[in-house]
Amino acid sequence: MARSIRWAALAAAAALLMSGCGGGSSSSDDASDARPGSPRPPATAPGTTTGLPASLTAQRLDWGRCKVTADSPAPGGEWQCATLKVPLDWSRPTGRTIGLALIRARATGGDRIGSLLFNFGGPGGSGVAGMPSYAPLVSALRERYDLVSWDPRGVAASEGVRCRDDREIQAAEAIDATPDTPEEEQAFLADAAAFGKGCQKAAGELMAHVSTTDTARDMDLMRQVLGDAKMHYFGISYGTELGGVYAHLFPRNVGRLVLDAVVDPTADTIGHAENQTRGFQRALDDYLKSTGQDPAQGTARIAGLLRRLDAQPLPTSSGRRLTQNLAVTGIVLPLYSKQSWPSLTGALSAAERGDGTALLALADGYNERDASGHYGTSSHSQRLISCLDEKQRPTPQQTKQRLAAFTRISPVFGPFLGWDTAGWCHDWPVPGQFDTPQVSAPGAPPILVVGNTGDPATPYEGARHMADTLGRNVGVLLTWKGEGHGAYGSGSTCVDTKVNTYLLKGTPPAGNTVCS
Repeated sequence: MARSIRWAALAAAAALLMSGCGGGSSSSDDASDARPGSPRPPATAPGTTTGLPASLTAQRLDWGRCKVTADSPAPGGEWQCATLKVPLDWSRPTGRTIGLALIRARATGGDRIGSLLFNFGGPGGSGVAGMPSYAPLVSALRERYDLVSWDPRGVAASEGVRCRDDREIQAAEAIDATPDTPEEEQAFLADAAAFGKGCQKAAGELMAHVSTTDTARDMDLMRQVLGDAKMHYFGISYGTELGGVYAHLFPRNVGRLVLDAVVDPTADTIGHAENQTRGFQRALDDYLKSTGQDPAQGTARIAGLLRRLDAQPLPTSSGRRLTQNLAVTGIVLPLYSKQSWPSLTGALSAAERGDGTALLALADGYNERDASGHYGTSSHSQRLISCLDEKQRPTPQQTKQRLAAFTRISPVFGPFLGWDTAGWCHDWPVPGQFDTPQVSAPGAPPILVVGNTGDPATPYEGARHMADTLGRNVGVLLTWKGEGHGAYGSGSTCVDTKVNTYLLKGTPPAGNTVCS
């Protein structure tokens, strides 16, 4: 598949403003930092690090200037990069290690709290690339925290995986993601299986060790090596699931955790697809209302456009064709941010006139395709990680039985996300590990959970379920009645103030606070 239909739970700011540096360091600029455990049988009990070798826990990070990479320039001189060694297999902590690329900017004020780790979602988003772009939104937090992010295992500079080359990705754009005939279905499933085999060839042994649980254990080692007694963390989108899993494994190590744009921890593979179908349709309805259109009529018109594209793709100025798959991806991207809605209006109007150029440009933006035809790999990492996490593997027959229900939720997005449940991990080379992630965290201090009622990619209901599942007196729900993916930094002074107060002073808002 070119870009998987499952749309990433990835912070929009990090996804669209990709800049930064590669992992590792050049010259060492600062060595003055303070230095002081997977679904397989864990080497450590939750909340402890007993049994880890000193080669891991006492390692010194060689912070230095960030390197230029093939995909992005180095950020400014305030940013430093380093590489953290972690076990490939957490059940064998004395075995082979891999390197995780880290990036940081030191706190600007004198009353430093510690490190604040950021994960921008995906899974598959690069924190090394995304952190410098996101930093202006959290400048108030930098006064008392070092801003730190990283490329999780299997992502970008941390053993990142490319499952197919650019030529193969572009060729796969012609595969119909909503097959109508046995021949199209066979091609769809064959392409899904081929993608998995490509990942297996590229990842090798790593393929079985990129789960969310593995990354949560990496985070706790990171906390120790950074010299922090407690984990202070800001997780966005998929990063909320990662934060919840961390809190479950290490409740006694939790400091101040913010989870914004929350993935529903109670949803399995099918439930997640239904949630996204509902969320994107809700956002499309709101967009259509904002243009003075009746949502039902506007949805029917867009669904009709997609049906026509299924039969006859549109020409574009580049010479490529706008397929049905690319069109729906182009529609999805502007729904992540209300500020992007005008671009959707122009692109849909042009497509109705027979020109697919603008919608194709939006799809290319989401698919990380540049003008030279080179594609990024965050979607490869997304699939690699989520197919190791998720145990449920709906068959094509089970999927077809549910397609009508998906289409009733949304005739625009339902068929794509419905079929995606069959194709996403079809014939995947390694088994999944859980139906739903474990995020209960009894004994942890209050964790701030932020939900946006207009969020398309991680619908609001997930925030309420996360707050409840974290446990009584742990999950604190903050609601914003807004639009777009995520709440913090999206224009609500109410949200930003309450999040900042929690992170800087340790005081969460009252439970069920609503920001209008």
